[in-house]
Amino acid sequence: MHGNEINGIATANKLLEAFDQELELVRGAVIVIPLVNIYGLLSNSRTFPDGSDLNRSFSGSKNGSLASRIDHILSQEILQLIDFGIDFHTGGRMISNQPQIRVDFKDNVGLELAKAFGTHYVVHPKHIDQSFRKKAYKSLKYLLVYEGGESMRLDPYTIKEGITGTKRLLSYLDMINAPLIPQPTLVLKGSTWIRAKASGIFFCIAKLGDFVRKREVSASISDPYGQVVINILATTFRHLIGVNNNPVVNVGDALIYVGEE
Repeated sequence: MHGNEINGIATANKLLEAFDQELELVRGAVIVIPLVNIYGLLSNSRTFPDGSDLNRSFSGSKNGSLASRIDHILSQEILQLIDFGIDFHTGGRMISNQPQIRVDFKDNVGLELAKAFGTHYVVHPKHIDQSFRKKAYKSLKYLLVYEGGESMRLDPYTIKEGITGTKRLLSYLDMINAPLIPQPTLVLKGSTWIRAKASGIFFCIAKLGDFVRKREVSASISDPYGQVVINILATTFRHLIGVNNNPVVNVGDALIYVGEE
């Protein structure tokens, strides 16, 4: 969907290799689309040349903008054929995400599929208007959104988790004869970004995947001389599932993404 989120491209390529070399499909069919937004890839950009976001343009129009036309093709030629789907995404610019599945918890089937996928976390963001996920849900299809890694960086761990999770899901759906050991996944009922209360140099002390305890120092912001240091304390017990890798931040910037069970 987004041209600068390349972990999904590598994941799709590796899955195609797996079907050529080891996986035998015994039920149904699999459609693999490594790249949708070729325009964004060529320009190292999330968006289309006109600045529109492909994942905010559904359900599209065959006579609309370029992004809208691509969305129309996906809606009419792909979405109508599938029962289940995985939409691979990566964190934004300078943002790293711990591998996670995003699903609206009112989608009971989607939630069970997310648990079957079995990566580290299942997160509960509601459906976003004009997104591929919401379009699929309204079309009675079950689409998981996988998030992991950082834009414009290939992250081997994120790619491996995406491949393994997809295999688990295919096994759960009885589409392949390759039973995999289930991996416990934490269901996070709520998630939020902790934002900078001042501008300065950002140091993240906690690491992705850490469990941060209440009143524990998880990060800090200092002036260039290190004379003024503002500690960022956890307000409750939460898991760190995303982090801003930019060392220079402004007041209001999103710093760390946390979720609670």
